[in-house]
Amino acid sequence: MSRRHLSFACEGETLIGTLDEGAASSGLLIVSGGNELRSGAFAGQARFAARLAAQGFPVFRFDRRGLGDSSGENDGFRGSREDILAALAAFRSECPQVQRVVAFGNCDAASALMLMRGDMCDALVLSNPWTYDDDTGGQDLPPPDAIRARYASRLRDPAQVLRLLRGGVNISSLFRGLKASLARSKPAGTLYAEIAEGLDAATKPYVILIADNDRTGQEFVARWDGTNGEVRRCAGASHAYVEPHARKWLEAQLLEMLRG
Repeated sequence: MSRRHLSFACEGETLIGTLDEGAASSGLLIVSGGNELRSGAFAGQARFAARLAAQGFPVFRFDRRGLGDSSGENDGFRGSREDILAALAAFRSECPQVQRVVAFGNCDAASALMLMRGDMCDALVLSNPWTYDDDTGGQDLPPPDAIRARYASRLRDPAQVLRLLRGGVNISSLFRGLKASLARSKPAGTLYAEIAEGLDAATKPYVILIADNDRTGQEFVARWDGTNGEVRRCAGASHAYVEPHARKWLEAQLLEMLRG
């Protein structure tokens, strides 16, 4: 396995990408979320790319305009369509053996792929899609629907009921959660409607991944009513799947899509 850094054009600007080479005819495009660089937090995406490439699958990462080593102005995930399309074209040019590109995005990178309907991609892996119309991510607690579902699950678990009866539960946290569970869920905003419409219009296979301990993922699931795509959940996983079991789970999901 070897790693190469390369540049490519996007609407008059120069983007920088990194290719972990592999001989397989399926490849992975990683779209970074937020203002994260292509290396990922603490080089997490770089290590992830190396592991997949070691199994024969080429992996392409890039900095969109205005981030990292790329020139231009940062227009956020809503303005990243042309960056993603340019990266896809560069990926296919650098790896002519690749006949099928799977695009992976977490958080607002997933939303960006949904907004562009997965154009030029062959399959999508959409993780914890961002649905908030502002940058705050809503309140500190998960959405009411998610809280109610969690409490219902715990009440069906004899071990959790016994723990409650024995005083092993923080009562103040319990009442805070119960109060939040009685609130009315916020109505879906403009962004949610847009990504739902974009995904409905996509003409390629996709899977939605949710980290069960992530508020962004919980909010999406609470609103999601789609029937065409499968939703898979990873118990005990945080937003970036940093837990050892979550990293292995995420890798398995992507390998399954790449081999499909």
